[in-house]
Amino acid sequence: MYTQVNRKAARRRIRYRIRKKVKGSSTCPRIAVFRSLNHIYAQAIDDEQGKTLASASTRDATVRGDVANGSSIDAAKRVGGLIAQRLKDAGVETVVFDRGGFIYHGRIKALAEAARETGLKF
Repeated sequence: MYTQVNRKAARRRIRYRIRKKVKGSSTCPRIAVFRSLNHIYAQAIDDEQGKTLASASTRDATVRGDVANGSSIDAAKRVGGLIAQRLKDAGVETVVFDRGGFIYHGRIKALAEAARETGLKF
């Protein structure tokens, strides 16, 4: 239990350090990613106005029907493609990526690469 508290505190420190450098706007929103044990979530945020422009997760009906497990790399790829498609429909082509204190590896990396393949630039 002691290590889990330290792990959460370490992720929180890293997340704040990233947020000092990464800012989103309406023309170049920030894609914030959260990874839980069972799901992965991504949302595009305009930090200047404090609004969410688009969101996608493994809990969406479009993703849930396609993947068997919400905590898999395939599910993360599907979410990355979905958030990229929703942003392209909204007229956004460039974004900044906020990994939220998580290591850029596994599901986080799969989501980012799928968004790049769909056409987002970051």
